Amino acid sequence: MTDDAPDDPRTPTSVLLVGLDGFGRRHLANLERLAALGRAELIAGASLTDPGPEVRGDIPVHATLTEAREAGHRPDVVIISTPINTHFDLAREAMDMGADVLLEKPPTATLAQHRELLAHAEAAGRRVQVGFQSIGSHALEAIEQLLAAPESPGGIGELRAVSATGLWLRRQAYYDRAPWAGRRVLDGVEVVDGVVTNPLAHAVRTALHVAGARRASDVDDVAVELHHAHRIEADDTSIVRLRTAAGLPVTAALTLCAPEEQEQYPWVTVHGTEGQAVLYYTRDELVITPNREAPQNADDAGEPRTVVHGRTDLLENLLDVRDGTAGALLSPLEDADAFMQVLEAVRTAEAPAAIGEEHLQQVDSGPERHPVIPHIADYLARATKAPSTFSSLGAPWAAPPATDGELTIRDAGARRAVAELRTGEDLSPTDSPRPFLDRVRTRGGVVVTDQQPLDHTWHLGVSVALQDVDGTNFWGGRTYTRDAGRYIWRADHGRIRPAEQRLTHDVAALDGGSRLHQRLDWIDDRGAALLVEERSVTAAGLGSAGAAGPDVPDSWALDVSFALTPAVDRTVMLGSPGSNGRVGGGYGGFFWRLPAVEDAAICTAEAEGEEGVHGSVTDWLMYSGRFGSVHGGGEATLVLASTDADPWFVRCSGYPGVGMSLAWDAPVAAEPGRQVARRVRVAVVDGRLDRDQAAALGERLIDEPATVPAEERA
Repeated sequence: MTDDAPDDPRTPTSVLLVGLDGFGRRHLANLERLAALGRAELIAGASLTDPGPEVRGDIPVHATLTEAREAGHRPDVVIISTPINTHFDLAREAMDMGADVLLEKPPTATLAQHRELLAHAEAAGRRVQVGFQSIGSHALEAIEQLLAAPESPGGIGELRAVSATGLWLRRQAYYDRAPWAGRRVLDGVEVVDGVVTNPLAHAVRTALHVAGARRASDVDDVAVELHHAHRIEADDTSIVRLRTAAGLPVTAALTLCAPEEQEQYPWVTVHGTEGQAVLYYTRDELVITPNREAPQNADDAGEPRTVVHGRTDLLENLLDVRDGTAGALLSPLEDADAFMQVLEAVRTAEAPAAIGEEHLQQVDSGPERHPVIPHIADYLARATKAPSTFSSLGAPWAAPPATDGELTIRDAGARRAVAELRTGEDLSPTDSPRPFLDRVRTRGGVVVTDQQPLDHTWHLGVSVALQDVDGTNFWGGRTYTRDAGRYIWRADHGRIRPAEQRLTHDVAALDGGSRLHQRLDWIDDRGAALLVEERSVTAAGLGSAGAAGPDVPDSWALDVSFALTPAVDRTVMLGSPGSNGRVGGGYGGFFWRLPAVEDAAICTAEAEGEEGVHGSVTDWLMYSGRFGSVHGGGEATLVLASTDADPWFVRCSGYPGVGMSLAWDAPVAAEPGRQVARRVRVAVVDGRLDRDQAAALGERLIDEPATVPAEERA
């Protein structure tokens, strides 16, 4: 044996490659590597396009697999690297030749074909490895070990969700390369080529693997939202949401319309109760980040640590299984069953919705042309963190979210919408679904609310919520507990849903505004009602500048009153992080989440700035600035007024928001037959006000009589 001969005495496995161009070139390079190791021998190819001898060497190339078979080739393994719609027939033919198969993803174009191919493989006694290369990553083993020790120092706790993010750019040339590219059906044949099922299918399959979903029985409630910005019929910007049979949420948010090529490439996020791990699967890089506030014994607690892992080649794994040096295939056909449930949901869904040109930026021309969706990275990040959908997030090019109408005011003889009444039914359970006001805006169109923001996806426009109602979290996100002395993830999220409601427009007493009355049930995490809420919301005009005060622009007023009573025959305790020991964290009750703000001015009659105003008790508060929103930004002012003795909760430096603290540092008892009632009025003003103008407007809001009829008043 010469020095440069391979140490492995095994006879090389004979291989036939179907599809030599495109991705087939990578298989050719890999086969050359394995041939040098004495593991494989490429004996022939089958391809309609021949890349030439400089690529494929001196092997014979036939037009079809059938021709190769008729020429007498009997390979041990057939690699199929051809369009999706050909996989089913070619894989069956390869197995009928007595070969094991390495089948590129997705294995078939329909779930029915997948099931039939599984049966065919079992009957033929052949092995089929599906080319989801990321499943060979050793980082997946590291994730399993991480999750197997949830209490270990520097770990991420117990698994609570998995998400996949794909932010890629594809140009027109990508779709011009083949007739099937970007098609759902071609000449009556299922193709199902789209971002979910082809270019970023690895992201979906890897997320399912981490979530423990392999078989169809592992997957429940698959839902997809499909869009396209390229001039194709398939999807290029989509969201997949599902729950595993164990109740674990899995979300994939994917696009081929990023503004630029991303260095990060696609990634899968493993969301734990004490941190997260991010797998950049194209380079097998795992970044583990425990929560900073989690008590850990490790010196690097809370600091990200990065480990680059190796990878087992799937063809090499197939060869090892064939000769008995490996026990099982890493990506067997049967393990693609869960992925095929997703593919089938995409295939049978309504045709992807086209994103209008008014919502796109077209870059370059000809083969280099590619559409860019503004803010797409932010939408993907919010969608995977919540998890949520483009529709629920309010993307202007997506279908409108579920609403119960709009609040309107009379403006120049016509009705002008100033807020949307979101039902909240489309929200994630961990965001404590509830009704809220979305896209609240000034008369001039400046939007002064945000919802499902990346920093706190459970912040929902203008809403009423509490983090601790007898141990149920109606706020969303993690729960602050006195025992832990910090925020922790718990399965304690409730929901607030309407039992009845009335919406009336053009109310004379409201200067032509709107009135909403709701009776709401607060349902705990076990499905039982804890509270009944009576809520009244009105939108009313405040007249001209002269009526509101000197030099005050036109504005309108939002009036929110609510009353809580137990739905059970006992006292129910209403609490907050503040009442559970977090100093200064007494939020809960009425809360207004603002969009990003610049040059903010915050004041009351006695104090200025976030620190001076936060926790104070005054009749009015002003929050002014330049607000940025994809739905319409600009300068605006809010003046909030209330005679209730609740401290103001104010945030600006970390995130912009303002509210009234129902249980600032002590719980409030809601007793049977007695209401816990609060009311706040808010002037929504175009432009900036100074302190004197805000004071005049605040006094007016306090002094004006209630606009809600006594029978509806909380």
